[in-house]
Amino acid sequence: MAESKKVVVVGIPGVGKTSLLERIVEILKNQNKSVSVNSFGTIMYEVAKEKGIKDRDELRKLPVSEQKILQKIAAEKLALLNDDIVIIDTHAFINSSEGYYPGLPEHVLKIIKPSNFVSVSALPEEIYNRRMKDDTRNRDKISLDNIKKELTAQSGMISACAVISGSPVKHVLNREGKIDEAADKIIRAIGL
Repeated sequence: MAESKKVVVVGIPGVGKTSLLERIVEILKNQNKSVSVNSFGTIMYEVAKEKGIKDRDELRKLPVSEQKILQKIAAEKLALLNDDIVIIDTHAFINSSEGYYPGLPEHVLKIIKPSNFVSVSALPEEIYNRRMKDDTRNRDKISLDNIKKELTAQSGMISACAVISGSPVKHVLNREGKIDEAADKIIRAIGL
């Protein structure tokens, strides 16, 4: 059996990453691939709940030292997964009180050993509108200028991950109403 592909997919809130990943899974399962989507933040949250954290959105407010511990544990759990395609749904950075903290620092990359990175973006106006409609999470208020800064930070962080790991990164624009086009670009980029 071929080695499992570990595909890290990043996107700031509002790029449509969750919907895009659902579409990718549907396509890959129709191709008889075993595929799983694993939220890095959810795995971190499951561990953090044991330490008294009651809301997933509190994670980014923890001191960086505590986030590092949670990241390591989550990475170790993800490294054990062996579907044909293991999709790791995460963020390139965490907007903490100390600044942008990498969502995928070197110690995490060494554990996960990703085969591919995908950076999902959208137009800032589309991101803003999607965030305003999302009442499922406790999001920070944001402006178009901040969204542009986050997109720039994401691009830089994920490019650094590609350099550190030696794995390719594909940047994909997920335009409103063009989810199949974005899904196809990602599937081709990971060699499927």
